[in-house]
Amino acid sequence: MNITVVGRNVELTDAMKSHIEKVVEEVEKYNLNIHFANVIIEKDKRDFFTAEIVMNIPSKGTVVVHYKDKDMYAALDKAKDKLEKLLRRYHDKITDYKQEKLEELIVENEEDEIVEMPLDIEKPLSIDEAIEEFKKSGLYFMVFKDTHGEKRVIYRRKDGKLGLY
Repeated sequence: MNITVVGRNVELTDAMKSHIEKVVEEVEKYNLNIHFANVIIEKDKRDFFTAEIVMNIPSKGTVVVHYKDKDMYAALDKAKDKLEKLLRRYHDKITDYKQEKLEELIVENEEDEIVEMPLDIEKPLSIDEAIEEFKKSGLYFMVFKDTHGEKRVIYRRKDGKLGLY
């Protein structure tokens, strides 16, 4: 994440800049893939500090948070609290949606059911007879005994031809 720090009507020291970067990096715990963050600290004529944090989140767009206080650190911390509340809500919304989708997939998979079918392979068939019966039946595959008494399987391949085991 790219962090840009700007001071308007105030000289930002290295300690202030490191505190600002630390505050902004704390919101990365929500894993929202934040592209950049702009932090603007402004001092007005009455010696009030305004902290403005602007972040760009790919799936949400641009998020802007302001807070005004007599102390610069307090203004920055309050703005961070507002930002964390907003990002936490968005993160919870996304994770709840993902959890619902996952539950839907699990429910769909539980609906598979095995239905037993009788296996009728009592009389032996020649391969030509088995092919004719297979074509009439419309099944995906057919198990039969050949004239030598061995169990055989005839099936339709992906290319449309018939396969024989």
